[in-house]
Amino acid sequence: MLAVWVEQLLGFASGALAAIRDDEQYPAFMAWAREEGAVLMGGDLAMAQALAPELWCQTPLERAGFACEPLARPGRNEPCWCDSGRKTKHCCGAVAMPADVPDHLMWMLSLRDWKGPTLKAALASGRAPAQALLEAGLIAAETGQRGRAQQILESLFHRGDWSRLPVQAEPAFELLIDLYQERGFNRKRAELLDEVLDRGPLFLRGVALERLCLMHLDSDDLDSAREAFVRAQQALPDSPTLAYIEAMLLLHEGHEQEAAERARFWFRRLERQGELEPDQMQFLADLAENPGATLADQLLNAEEDLAEPLAALQALLAELPPAPGLDIRHGDEGGLEYHSSAREDTLFAAWQVHFEVAVDEESALGFEGEPWVEAGTWLRQLCAHPEWLDSPRVVQALALALTSRFGSLPWMSPSLFEPLADRLERWLERIRGEGDGPFLWDNADNAVLLRTGLALVVGMERGARERSRRLAERLLTLDDQDSLGLQELVLDQLLREGRDQEALALTETRREEEPVLGMLMGRALALYRLSHEEEAEAMLQEVTSHNAHALAMLCADNPRPVRTGQDSVAEPGTRAEAWQYRTLMRDQWRATPGALAWLQANLSR
Repeated sequence: MLAVWVEQLLGFASGALAAIRDDEQYPAFMAWAREEGAVLMGGDLAMAQALAPELWCQTPLERAGFACEPLARPGRNEPCWCDSGRKTKHCCGAVAMPADVPDHLMWMLSLRDWKGPTLKAALASGRAPAQALLEAGLIAAETGQRGRAQQILESLFHRGDWSRLPVQAEPAFELLIDLYQERGFNRKRAELLDEVLDRGPLFLRGVALERLCLMHLDSDDLDSAREAFVRAQQALPDSPTLAYIEAMLLLHEGHEQEAAERARFWFRRLERQGELEPDQMQFLADLAENPGATLADQLLNAEEDLAEPLAALQALLAELPPAPGLDIRHGDEGGLEYHSSAREDTLFAAWQVHFEVAVDEESALGFEGEPWVEAGTWLRQLCAHPEWLDSPRVVQALALALTSRFGSLPWMSPSLFEPLADRLERWLERIRGEGDGPFLWDNADNAVLLRTGLALVVGMERGARERSRRLAERLLTLDDQDSLGLQELVLDQLLREGRDQEALALTETRREEEPVLGMLMGRALALYRLSHEEEAEAMLQEVTSHNAHALAMLCADNPRPVRTGQDSVAEPGTRAEAWQYRTLMRDQWRATPGALAWLQANLSR
């Protein structure tokens, strides 16, 4: 019965709004209510006359600067406000409505309908009720009007009066953050998060802190992520969200055992407080038992339509049989070449029927489209045809797709990337078994295996660092031209492992080539750690000659993020290149005693 009433009410309110927009005068509106309005209410004239004044009182009028013109509610013995001429108690006062009419309904419908300058002016008036903004923004997003949703929700969260915010605003807040991210408004996203953390209501701060930390983790800025977590601890010391955030952060930093220990700490602490639901406590218990697997399961469950096929993919990769051999030949100039076989081509063609996005041959890790749009289809088909993974081209496409979505998440490495690395390494053994000739990118189909290797190196970089480095080193022994730029990645990993002498030796192999910021800075850090300060200072001069922004960017506490170019490639010498290096390696400079102060001193000279 109530559902019928809601549907009838929405239909009547929509018609009422159209009538008011045609003539923003009360008598004309009541004339509509007695005629067309009664029809919308199934012929119930009394209900139409009773509803109409209620809706009029809450309708924003364009001629009044989007203010409403509420009527004085009459007493029982006073003339009814529907202009029937009868006393209220014998007219609208005698009509029993099945449920209350939401006092923001007409504003919500208006926000749904207004467009362009009218919508902009209405939002700028500041008169829209918070609940109307909330509902209109969510509806706009659900109907695919992403720009409109952003415009409306910005008015909800940029008012400055957080006390008026509905407690149901959390999903709208997360939606606005997502809209900023997908539409490239990174500065707005950061500003909104900061504003909520500084002045927002308590129920939003936990969400904001989680999103801020995730934002930094997604960009590999572990230094800023750690700062966000410390800030969260100070603001919300007893929030269960902190357990989740800290586990993610520690896993990103490569401290799995510490992540489990801290999860046990949070479990004991929050168990004593006794305020969490049983499922929340179970999550913390699982986190303490196996943080990586727990976060991986949570991520898959959050993927909604993809949860089942992704779980099936994990199961498939866990039971994947050994990879078959490859056709490896000696080229005319002594190099080794991989040639795709007829069977592999057939398997790849079957895969491409469902995975219709082509690999971008001009990019190291890119596609010519978005592979995850139809992911449900190709994931299910792949799980039904595991033999497709006998084709290196299929493995290449899968590795690239997984890296694009999960490459920054260390807890996805064991179930997604490492099984594919097992397969690739079997193929690399086959190549090396043919001799010591170079395996160059441009020869035959070599790029397929090398690009797959790069994708897996990146995919395992956070969750299986040592294995990622070993695979990178193995690829470098095959491709001594370093077509993939793997030396810089190996250098970073050696520095993270404290193998400074090996890191320094690696930089020697690139001294005569075109300088790369990561190699220059890595050499400077290795020299500083090994107490070769004079050589390290000379190295900093080379760094400054290559990129004048690098030292200042690394020393700054909270520099403004810089967007990289197409395919996330930063041009040499730019602030973007300096920012990219900072996000990757500032945590190592900060962890080295005195290193940042030494950089600052050199910067000040």
